[in-house]
Amino acid sequence: MASKNLAKLRNTVILAALTAIVLVLQLAGVTIRLGPTNVSLVLIPIVFGAIVLGPAAGAWLGLVFGVETFIVGGVMGGDPLFTAILFNNAPVMTALICIVKSTAAGYLAGVIYRLVNKKNRLAALFAAAATAPIVNTGLFILGGLLISDVLAENFANGLGQTVIYFLIFGCAGLNFVFEFILNVVVVPTLGKVVDVVTRSAYSKKK
Repeated sequence: MASKNLAKLRNTVILAALTAIVLVLQLAGVTIRLGPTNVSLVLIPIVFGAIVLGPAAGAWLGLVFGVETFIVGGVMGGDPLFTAILFNNAPVMTALICIVKSTAAGYLAGVIYRLVNKKNRLAALFAAAATAPIVNTGLFILGGLLISDVLAENFANGLGQTVIYFLIFGCAGLNFVFEFILNVVVVPTLGKVVDVVTRSAYSKKK
């Protein structure tokens, strides 16, 4: 019973710490701008949480990220070149895009990790790390198509591009590539560090 309570406390502390990291990374603007959107580092703690704590934790961390992106970038105008413009023209859809894509990315990263981990731990780490940016970017593009008129009027037409071209190459493009590479390099590395620390702690107990 005591060990279960200790495990719950540990998980709560880890989730709180990861939530704080997500909030700080986003508030501090720790991103790399490529085109109209940003390459975000926040997917890393989200995927890490999904791996260590499960899909529900991944979904929570993704939700925090999405809500914060919407409020800070859109409502408060922290991202005046993109999110704020979307908010001013389509507030409800902007909220849905921001929140759904990141929440789904965190949740599905955890689901994929659990499924693949039954076969191979290392493959599961890479699969989860790859899932988050794929889902996040894919849902962003799908959401963008639902507000294609806003994107066309404010971005694509002025650049002489179609909305689909603007979304895939202007918004996603290099951003997705960098986020994908960051995740598949950093997340598995963090996972292996956790393995080492866990084994060391277990050995000391014995």
